[in-house]
Formats: sequence, C-alpha cells, structure tokens
Amino acid sequence: MDSHDLGELDPRQETGQAGQAEDLLKVVDLCKHFPIQAGFWRRIVGHVRAVDGVSFALHRGETFGLVGESGCGKTTTGRSILRAIEPTSGQILFNDQELGWVDVATLDEGDLRVFRRHTQMVFQDPYSSLNPRMTLLELIGEPLLNNGVGDAAARTERVAELLSLVGLRPEYIRRYPHAFSGGQRQRVGIARALALNPQFVVCDEPVSALDVSIQAQTLNLLQDLQEAFGLTYLFVAHQLNVVAHICDRVGVMYVGKLVEVADTETLYSSPLHPYTEALLGAVPHPDPDYRGHRTLLAGEIANPASPPSGCYFHPRCPYAVDECSHEEPELRELQPGHFVKCHLAEELQLVGVDLEV
Repeated sequence: MDSHDLGELDPRQETGQAGQAEDLLKVVDLCKHFPIQAGFWRRIVGHVRAVDGVSFALHRGETFGLVGESGCGKTTTGRSILRAIEPTSGQILFNDQELGWVDVATLDEGDLRVFRRHTQMVFQDPYSSLNPRMTLLELIGEPLLNNGVGDAAARTERVAELLSLVGLRPEYIRRYPHAFSGGQRQRVGIARALALNPQFVVCDEPVSALDVSIQAQTLNLLQDLQEAFGLTYLFVAHQLNVVAHICDRVGVMYVGKLVEVADTETLYSSPLHPYTEALLGAVPHPDPDYRGHRTLLAGEIANPASPPSGCYFHPRCPYAVDECSHEEPELRELQPGHFVKCHLAEELQLVGVDLEV
C-alpha cells in the first residue's frame, strides 16, 4: 500500500492529541433559517429558526456534546458546520491541516472539497445510512475512490485495515449490509468516516438506534479511536447518560439557541440554567430506590417559526420573572468555562445529578 497516497493509520498523525487546548473549530453566531412557503406562488411567509445565533469553540482532541429535546437544532448545527446544508449566516472557522484557518461558510467548491477530506460524519441510523446494494468494500472505499486515493488494490487493503480497526473481520469485505446487525453496521459507518484520516467527526446520535449493551461497545470504540488518532468529536445526542460517559464538555440547546455550556462534571453537578436542571432530572436511573430531583415543565416546547419574546424558555420556566418575557438574556461566562443564558443564573440554586451514583 502506498502510504503517501492512503495515509497510514498512524496514532502520531498531526491532528492534535486529546487534552490539547488549541482550538480546532470556532462557531460564531451560526444561523440556519428554513423558509416557510404558502399559496399558489409559494411566497415566503416566514422562517423556521432551526439554529438561531449559536456560538462555541471546540478544542483539538476533545469531545463536545450537544444535547436538548428533539427539534432543538442539534443535528442542523452539525450539518451546517460540515456544509451538508448551507448556513443562513454566521462564521464557521476551522483550522484545516492543509488550508489553515478558513471560514467554512464562504469556501469555494475547490477548498470545500479539501475541507471535506478532513471532516466526516457518523449518522444516526446504521440501516438507512448504508446503501444495501453496495458491499463493504464499495461503501468504505467510496471516499477513497471519490478523492482519487490509491489504486484498486491499495483501496482494498485500506478497507480491510479499517474493518480490523473497528473490530470487524477483513473477510467480510465482500458482504452486503443486510448480513450485519445494527451495531456492526454502525462500525461500518465509523470505518467509512475514518477512511480519509479526518481531523474532525460529527457523531449524529450514533448510538440512539442501538441496544444498550451495543451502545457501550460503540462508545468505547469511539473513545479508543479518538485516543489513537487524535480525533475531535462533535457528539450530538439526547441521552444525557451517554453524553456523561463520552463528552469532555457539553452545550445545551433549546429552540435553536445554546443556553448553557460547561465541562461535563460541572454541568451535571451544578447546572445554572433551569432547562438544564429539567433535563438532568429526567435522566433515568438504574437504582429503583434512587429518588432524585425532578422538575416538571409546563406547556410545550416553543415554536421555532414563531418563538416567544425575551427568553425562549420563559413560558415553561418555573423561575421566570417579568424581565424574562421581554428581554433576551446573553450567553455569558458566569464562572470560568461555564457559560449560561439566563437572567437569574446568579440567584437560582439548581439541582444537578451525581455522576458517581
């Protein structure tokens, strides 16, 4: 195999090791608004604010989790960062190993192709994300073929290497996806994402469709690969127990906005936003005798096409005051590394969960 063409799976590759504080990605005021069309002439009568002014940074080698209820904009954020969908506005600053610092939102077709070699995505559903008419050789080798990497023999060798890397036998290379379980299919998806030695991987709820026992195996695999190859993950999930296991820092989203960001231990033990407290209180616990704090939220999640004034969360917040209904709070750093979007963050004494319980 031509190591220059294929890029050997070298743990020492210069993509950043876990624990480094250098930023790999900076998202600044990212917005994605989907138009609402009506009438015979399909006139635009409004917009769905799927992502509405999101800002955060990812350090090299870390796993940053995005959590929140379904429809809060987590997946749209991840896909906008990769330009799988076009963002409406904002900056997506990425430290590409070939291009240097670039704004992904403004890249032309040529540079975007280079950027996409270094960023990949692991999809939620391992059944629909793999073409049933393609063998594992074709599925995993497709990124190599599309980018003109190596000849047929070199690609075959690389696919066999990738299968071994994710815990599958190289002899499976000629088989089709229907021959595998959900967990094995997700391993195929992970192998495909690693084909071009990416710097950055968006994991879009990669274990939510799997059995609990298989979830743990998949998470451990992702962590092992991250440690070996210095990968940086954006981990999208709604299962907070899964996020606690794999993420270094967590961002909580509500109706397209980030409402709290902190390292995992701090966020879980000492939340500053009422929505975070409610999410943590809803996490199931395996001990039937465990009695944790539960905050029941009134009403429904806000409509992203017509969000309320002020703080989007105030109609459901048990602590809301008059200020919350007409003035939107800013995302501010209340403690070192702990950001919150709440007027009352200094006054509230919210209840978290003990990760050791």
